Amino acid sequence: MIVHRAMLDVSRAVVHHVARSLRDERRRLGTPKGSRALTPFWQAVLILRWFRGEHDIPKLGRDHRVSRATAYRYIHEGINVLAAQAPDLHEALDRAHTDGLAYVILDGTLIGIDRCAEQRLSVKGELIDAWYSGKAHQHAGNLQALSAPDGLPLWVAEVEPGSVHDLTAARTHVLGALYAAAAHGLPTLADSGYDGAGIGVHTPIRQPEGNQILSPDNRTYNRLLRALRCLGERGFALLKGRWRTLQHVTVSPSRIGDIARAALVLTHFEHDYLPAIR
Repeated sequence: MIVHRAMLDVSRAVVHHVARSLRDERRRLGTPKGSRALTPFWQAVLILRWFRGEHDIPKLGRDHRVSRATAYRYIHEGINVLAAQAPDLHEALDRAHTDGLAYVILDGTLIGIDRCAEQRLSVKGELIDAWYSGKAHQHAGNLQALSAPDGLPLWVAEVEPGSVHDLTAARTHVLGALYAAAAHGLPTLADSGYDGAGIGVHTPIRQPEGNQILSPDNRTYNRLLRALRCLGERGFALLKGRWRTLQHVTVSPSRIGDIARAALVLTHFEHDYLPAIR
């Protein structure tokens, strides 16, 4: 057997932030000091290893000398504690107004999951596999998010099954608030998948039917819109690239929203986008 050490590629400041949050949660619950198998610091290390993509939870438990059940419990506790710190939609939009952002960017992504058999009725009244995305040809969860003009993610929604269209998911979770924000001078940019979203949500102008072509003004509008909106894809790249557990979730897909919000809090901390004291 060869023993070796591995390096966790997150800063000590991030570990201490997570550890402080876990310590505060233990105090809130009245957990007696020394009654846990791991200190808040080492629980934070275990949690961050999982967020960085180490999906083998039994192995993580062995590394930290805790049982498989304890490792699962510690990780889910960490997800809950971090997700609770994430801004809600109105807080995110209020801060965007306060920071003087010219617009926000709406985008969606699919988070791969293990096969999940759950049937639901489609809009045509047919039984379909709820978590199967015909667009991506895989089982996944649909996650909507808002980003700043520079691509920093600001807010993430609750997860929807992969069979749900982006526009449908946006109508459920975010469009109402975006209409109000647009009325106060904060428009939204989005891709063509959100065509028909409503006033204040700007999408590319579609190509006319037949052999017609867009006018020069409309082509210029589309080019400018795409040039601004494309940075919104950086938001999910930051979340999924840095916190690799979001590239393929192996726990219950219903947890994707909480995992994404927890990853959002970690991303905000690393980018010094700290919330005001509530």
